[in-house]
Amino acid sequence: MNECRILSPLGMLGYGFPPESLARGLARGPHLIGADAGSTDGGPHKLGAGVGIVSRAASRKDLGLLLRGGLDTGAPVVIGSAGGSGARAHLAWTREILEDLIREDGRRVRVAYVHAELDKEHLKAELGAGRVHPLRNVPPLTDKAIDSATAIVGQMGAEPIIRALAAGAQVVVAGRAYDPACFAAYAIWKGFPAGLSWHLGKILECGALCAVPGSAGDSMWGVLRHDGFTLEPLNPARACTETSVAAHTLYEKSHPYLLPGPGGMLDLSRTTFRQVSDRVVEVKGSEFVASRPYTVKLEGAELVAYRAVLMCGVRDPALIAVLPAAEAAVVARTRDYFDRIPPSEYQILFHHYGLDAVMGGSEPRQDAVPHEVGLIMEVVAPTQELADTICAFARATLMHHHYEGRKATAGNLALPFAPSDVPLGPVYRFNVYHVLEVEDPCALFPLELVEY
Repeated sequence: MNECRILSPLGMLGYGFPPESLARGLARGPHLIGADAGSTDGGPHKLGAGVGIVSRAASRKDLGLLLRGGLDTGAPVVIGSAGGSGARAHLAWTREILEDLIREDGRRVRVAYVHAELDKEHLKAELGAGRVHPLRNVPPLTDKAIDSATAIVGQMGAEPIIRALAAGAQVVVAGRAYDPACFAAYAIWKGFPAGLSWHLGKILECGALCAVPGSAGDSMWGVLRHDGFTLEPLNPARACTETSVAAHTLYEKSHPYLLPGPGGMLDLSRTTFRQVSDRVVEVKGSEFVASRPYTVKLEGAELVAYRAVLMCGVRDPALIAVLPAAEAAVVARTRDYFDRIPPSEYQILFHHYGLDAVMGGSEPRQDAVPHEVGLIMEVVAPTQELADTICAFARATLMHHHYEGRKATAGNLALPFAPSDVPLGPVYRFNVYHVLEVEDPCALFPLELVEY
């Protein structure tokens, strides 16, 4: 096999893409159609709550187009991090959608489901054997943390997906997976260099985001050879440039050319980017350095509280000038009123959009005075009822709080919605963010083959 042609329809399943872009890719005869479906970018809530990142309707629409495209061309379809976080609930959600689509299509399909949620007792045994290690700035794992997590997943590499492809799967639905794995696995399986395969997968998993103009809602075409690969957007309105592809290579990385992943490190220190046409870029020199022992990243989330928020606007320059002091007074008044509730039981937090909401204390424009501020008050408490109660009282207190220079007796806040207070439900945090040493990269990820 001299070249491996890979079609990436979009940056995340459910983001949508122009059908014309997909059609152009299918007409070129892809060897593989891949789509990443998950991320931890949005925090631990989706994993903890067992819910998807995108809507069911959007996921169904995109998956239906990919399924039909794969069956029409004979190219296997590989979905990574099914349902968003890749736990048991997310895999089941995706499976239900896929089975409905297969019934509609009517053709026979062999599907591989690769599970990624871990057994807690097994993980405790591995912890006791000294094979679990924290990532940077993460405390050591404990049995208590394992028990309190609602779900714990392992981030699979290429090997479990290769096993599914080797078993003849036409569709692979993988639980939590390293983002590039749904693209790199097929190429590695077919004997292409691991460094080039992983680098191409790293770029393709975001769809056309590496193009100009970039978009995660459009399709990308990658052609891998044994000495390099080329990238081309499938929408003629977009183009790849040396700068756009090199810049995207730096996307979501803590180091300019070292990218750790399952089983090793992608080393881009010798990578080159060359413009071969006005829309196509060639990449060479990417290398993969295997690590021993092989490690798998673990992700777990636990329920810690419930949240309610108030969204409003402040336009009085006198209030804006003393906003932190006014907020401190509101917090003090609230704590005084609910004197039987320990202050450690809840938090009242303020976010100032238009002032410092994005960077907080690191905001460099400290002397900038906006004419209006979008204010979000966030209350986090052990129960939803308490969060709602505190939020309502603090909102009313802030609404009528007196401050120097105030000319009216009410109306400190402009409230765009009724009801003004919004209960947001459970709050989760990552409490498992570690790596596990394994001897067999497939052992944690059971394979289930189903003939439809």
